[in-house]
Amino acid sequence: MLRIVRYLSKAEIGQMLVALVSIVGQIWLDLTLPDYMADITQLVETPGSKMHDIWVAGGKMLLVSLGSAACAVVTGYIAARVGASFSQRLRSLEFKKVESFGPAEMSRFSTASLITRSTNDITQIQMFITMGLMMIVKAPIMAVWAVCKIAGKGFEWTFATGVAVVVLLAVIAVIMHFVMPKFKAMQRLTDNINLVARENLTGLRVVRAYNAEGYQEAKFTKANKELTDTQLFTNRSMAIMMPLMNTVMNGLMLAVYWIGAYLIDAADLTDKLTTFSNMVVFSSYSVQVIMSFLLLSMVFVLWPRADVSAQRVLEVIDTEPLVTDGTHTEGKPGRSGEIEFRNVSFTYPDSREAMLEGISFSAKKGQTVAFIGSTGSGKSSLINLVPRFYDATQGEVLVDGVDVRDYTLKALRDKIGYVPQQSFLFKGTIASNVSYGDKSGGADADMADVRQACEVAQATEFIAKKDNAYESSIAQGGSNVSGGQKQRLSIARAVYRHPEILIFDDSFSALDFKTDRAVRDALEREAKDSTKLIVAQRIGTIMNADRIIVLDDGKVVGQGTHKELMDNCEVYRQIAQSQLSENELKGGR
Repeated sequence: MLRIVRYLSKAEIGQMLVALVSIVGQIWLDLTLPDYMADITQLVETPGSKMHDIWVAGGKMLLVSLGSAACAVVTGYIAARVGASFSQRLRSLEFKKVESFGPAEMSRFSTASLITRSTNDITQIQMFITMGLMMIVKAPIMAVWAVCKIAGKGFEWTFATGVAVVVLLAVIAVIMHFVMPKFKAMQRLTDNINLVARENLTGLRVVRAYNAEGYQEAKFTKANKELTDTQLFTNRSMAIMMPLMNTVMNGLMLAVYWIGAYLIDAADLTDKLTTFSNMVVFSSYSVQVIMSFLLLSMVFVLWPRADVSAQRVLEVIDTEPLVTDGTHTEGKPGRSGEIEFRNVSFTYPDSREAMLEGISFSAKKGQTVAFIGSTGSGKSSLINLVPRFYDATQGEVLVDGVDVRDYTLKALRDKIGYVPQQSFLFKGTIASNVSYGDKSGGADADMADVRQACEVAQATEFIAKKDNAYESSIAQGGSNVSGGQKQRLSIARAVYRHPEILIFDDSFSALDFKTDRAVRDALEREAKDSTKLIVAQRIGTIMNADRIIVLDDGKVVGQGTHKELMDNCEVYRQIAQSQLSENELKGGR
């Protein structure tokens, strides 16, 4: 928890210092009240005292109480303000850090866990700052100050207060010993319940198709019960603390009055009034001592969970992505759109076996290079090295003659239009999705370019049928359009940028053969200057590529044109013969 405080701004630290002064003022005022109480007690017990003096002392007590209340209001306002602004900054820092994560970091932190960390965990930290941080400051100061006040007013009373404090500390220590591990588990269990709920909502169609509602309910019930049991244990444990505090405080008051009665009975007649006055003052100060530890117990209720939450948030913020920025913003002059792989090998961070080994090829400006191979042969892994979703473990990947690791990520990705294997659309409109990634953020999209990109992607046909055309709404994830429509809009999004390099990761799989051919023909016309990398499963999609690279078990087993590979590559020939008729194969030659 202490490490996360370094993210407080100077303004917030300044506000906290003002709050500290306010707390000290409140403590001073609270500890001044017993002195006035002692004066009133002596005035009441002294024969011949004037009522005016009693009213004056009572008025002073009232003013001191109002001053203490004012200090408490100031402290609470500042704490709430600092807590809100600090949590806002933490959420922004965490969101920005997550945006820099690549697939390696995302596999380390699950999506459900990242959502919990940016919501529930930061809320726990905010609650601690708003309610607990001031208590941490207030309680020790009040305890020490009150102890100094009561020192010398009676050994017996001081001893009774010391015993009460020891009992309180022992109780708090025992409870914390059992509760702390449960608080750590609680955040992990919150992640788990979010994971199960999110998985169920995302895969709702599959759940219904397989009548697996009962199975999902059982999973959720198990996760829910684990979290509930843990929360019940912690709540019951912490619930014990408050009654114990009250019992100790009431016991101390009883001890103070019992000891006081004994001392008054044993004192001389002239000392009885002084002893009684000291007992009244001591009882007030001893209550302040116990109240300070009561405040500390409330801190111990908030601290464990906030501490665990702070560790989880810092774990995200302090994580450095494996893929980091270089310094280049441009490639070598005259080498726009060129891609070269030089003896590239790649192993996933959590794997021991290489996914790709010794990959070498080059693509010139405007060329179409296609990749084909069996499932798991490394096609997607290979093209993911170009936009640096991962970095090659050996060898070099060059774009425009410069190693991709030497580019800034923004400069490199500005050169690329990427269509992922699983198309994803954002909540908004068709126009905002097509123009996504525009330098203006899509706010001032060029509608002429949007229309042209949609024409290339063969999306205008279904867009024209919608009531609002390009302003038609798109639901989160594109759930209100079909798979083929989603894929065409993803292709239009990549084309809209007019990039040097277009990457299609099996992006034609949801298209029928006619639309597939129309899209490829349009790309040849409208994006003839862009270098195109295409991952495909269908031979028909890549037959006319300038170069086809055949992968098998992470290695290049053949590259060339369709005709050359039919003659020289057994793996390619088997794939082609399994998909195309003899006449179609001859036509491709």
